[in-house]
Amino acid sequence: MASKKSESDVVLMVGTAKGAFIFKSNDGRRTWKVSEQNFKGSPSFHLSYDRRNKMFLAGVNNMQWGPTILRSLDGGNTWKRAKNPPKYPRGSGLSVTNIWHIEPGSEDEPGVVYAGVDPAVLFKSEDKGDSWTINEALLNHETRKKWTPGGGGLCLHTIMVDPNNSRKMHIAISAVGTMFTEDGGETWKFQNKHVRSGALPEKYPTFGQCVHKLVRHPERPNVIYQQNHFGQYRSDNNGEDWVDIQNNLPSRFGFPIAVDANDPKRAYTCPLEADSNRVSPNGRFAIWGTDNSGKDWQELNKGLPSAPSYFTILREGMVADKEDPCGIYVGTTTGHLFYSRNQGENWSKITDQLPPIMSVSVSAV
Repeated sequence: MASKKSESDVVLMVGTAKGAFIFKSNDGRRTWKVSEQNFKGSPSFHLSYDRRNKMFLAGVNNMQWGPTILRSLDGGNTWKRAKNPPKYPRGSGLSVTNIWHIEPGSEDEPGVVYAGVDPAVLFKSEDKGDSWTINEALLNHETRKKWTPGGGGLCLHTIMVDPNNSRKMHIAISAVGTMFTEDGGETWKFQNKHVRSGALPEKYPTFGQCVHKLVRHPERPNVIYQQNHFGQYRSDNNGEDWVDIQNNLPSRFGFPIAVDANDPKRAYTCPLEADSNRVSPNGRFAIWGTDNSGKDWQELNKGLPSAPSYFTILREGMVADKEDPCGIYVGTTTGHLFYSRNQGENWSKITDQLPPIMSVSVSAV
């Protein structure tokens, strides 16, 4: 474990089935202060903090008013709805069901923000999230009529902008797979080589894989980890092909995955027993970590509940910060929020009284 201790101010954004909560720490992640409930009663699938503009962004899926994106420029105290939220064009026969993911753009494009939705397509804003335009190349992709949804819908849930080239981007769609653009979204290609599909007759198809989450290392962007419906994978060449890193993990199934920003060989996952029983394997809740790129995994459970705990962690339910040593945060559908300040060696509970947790995001402020 790294010896350097972080004293950064850290903000933790938690989206739940009944609104969102913002936790803040200004003492090196030792104690946390929580906001009031934001967006009361509305499912909040994902929140982000845009450090370029000191702005919070939230995807809120209100049953009455529909899905929209809200922004806060005063630390989460007040929120303003987007003037023109993501919408499919008239005549498309489609409408946005849920906002799944919000991702700030690169440093050299301070007004750019991206959003992924269900049914799967990418939206882009060039005015800090106030108005949005659809990515026509994805909307009209030649394979789109053959795309099929996963259990959570046809959701575009991962957006990764290359930190060294804003025209390069990965997205992930369940159950379509990983896609990549190197021309700012004008064209897209699939990147699913050597990723299996357990639901299709062809074992390794060009597309149709049910990728659950992607995460890349910020300093080594060619290193990408994937949690798939049917296993864990790593790519060392920016997604051109993938290596199966399941090895000694107790299950191939799970939703989230995270990477240590200080070490591209260190990653974390949270296995669930099976698609048909989405709970902790054998009732023993644990995060699993690797420090050798997935060659083997260690169970990290010190401080986590030892009694039978049938938790479910969703695809946005785990995240790692960029502090040193790395902090890891995990939210469950039972409203438990756990964290570690030391790469998973020890765990503490922040709260166990939230609504079902949909997402956990973190940023230094």
